[in-house]
Amino acid sequence: MKYPSHTELIAAHKKIQQYIHRTAVLTSSSSNILTKSDLYFKCENFQKMGAFKMRGAMHKILQLNPEERSKGVATHSSGNFAQALALSANILHIPAFIVMPENAPEVKKKAVAGYGGKIFECEPTLEAREKTAEQLIDKTSAVFCHPYNDIDVIMGNSSACLELFEDAGKLDAIIAPVGGGGLLSGTALMAKYLNPHCLVYGAEPMAADDAYRSLKAGKILPSINPNTVADGLKTSLGEITFPIIQDLVSEIIRVEEEEIIQSMIWIWERMKIIVEPSAAVSLAAVLKRKEFFRGKKTGLILSGGNIDMMNLPF
Repeated sequence: MKYPSHTELIAAHKKIQQYIHRTAVLTSSSSNILTKSDLYFKCENFQKMGAFKMRGAMHKILQLNPEERSKGVATHSSGNFAQALALSANILHIPAFIVMPENAPEVKKKAVAGYGGKIFECEPTLEAREKTAEQLIDKTSAVFCHPYNDIDVIMGNSSACLELFEDAGKLDAIIAPVGGGGLLSGTALMAKYLNPHCLVYGAEPMAADDAYRSLKAGKILPSINPNTVADGLKTSLGEITFPIIQDLVSEIIRVEEEEIIQSMIWIWERMKIIVEPSAAVSLAAVLKRKEFFRGKKTGLILSGGNIDMMNLPF
């Protein structure tokens, strides 16, 4: 596939700037001492609706023409993209139709509804989600927005990496969590334009390691019944995100459940910020490979901070 140019990625960032937060890049002396490296944390947990997904969702909608926008947007998601699309649509004063599995956490349903999204519940299977979304789109003519396997979404997500480079300076390495690959592929595209010598890594739960296995096999191997505390990383790579990751990402680093939880606790306790398990996977990867990252200037994208406080993993 033809990748977006550096100019197009910069334009995507400019387009969404007025609608998103430019999130902080934090450092932590405790983390640097622990890892013997120089870490820079891009805090997308401070983003509007609490996750990087706001960037891709907003850019996707801004690419639509006025007639398309007037009919609204639709997606199927039980997590952060549902909230991101609902809020982005709300800001731009267009309808958002969100298909969510009936067993999705109530806290997430309330957030989507709070952002003005119209929720349509379905059985908790991918088949049911896709079928319900298709029926909804047939009825409303809304534009379907895929949570990650969409080049406009990927381009919007790449803006987090741009801001990280602008604030932290030249990096030796950058790590992003990987589920469907929307964040990692956007990060890899931007990083390679800004600094071709910067190594890009994905961080993934061992219990949902489809990206690792897919790269090894040279083809997409979907997750089968992934069981991880990092619920945002249970999705499998798409046909758009996979080749970008295959070309531009050096390695997928897998981490165990306990390593994710301990990294999450470290960030909460030492950095005094709330991140969700999916975000903590980035630090868990550095801690797992401390010798490799020792002495390197490394950027870590903390992907989000949306968590059910009544259902913590520790």
